[in-house]
Amino acid sequence: MATITELNCALRESLESRGVLGQLKARIRAEVFNALDDQSEPRPALSHDNLLINELIREYLEFNKYRYTASVLTAESGQPEVPLDRQFMANELKVVEDPSSRSVPLLYGLLSHFLSSSGDSGGKLFLRGSAPATLTRDPNTLPGPES
Repeated sequence: MATITELNCALRESLESRGVLGQLKARIRAEVFNALDDQSEPRPALSHDNLLINELIREYLEFNKYRYTASVLTAESGQPEVPLDRQFMANELKVVEDPSSRSVPLLYGLLSHFLSSSGDSGGKLFLRGSAPATLTRDPNTLPGPES
């Protein structure tokens, strides 16, 4: 007769091999987050930039079937429950899609573009600071690297 430890091990292996264990863990984390989330504390306003970034991430998560992670992102960020229209996202990002690119998240297309483009600066892209206004603070109030 099998011991409890052996049964536990067999159950764990079975759930892992079917991909169920990871889903259960993610679901438990999402439910714990929802239970602990303080709804009385107002969320900061969602900037336009953050709305677009969150939507790119949500589209990627849902495409890869990380549904519980996407649900936590939506709950924690204050992102609207209904996803933004993909064509709206493409227009906002100034992206033109061909039919084959529409089958994958926009984030994949953006990554592919930057990985395949050589650019004028030795293959590197020059990024300019464009932090949303809500992130711009007096540098004197932030701890420096020496802190």
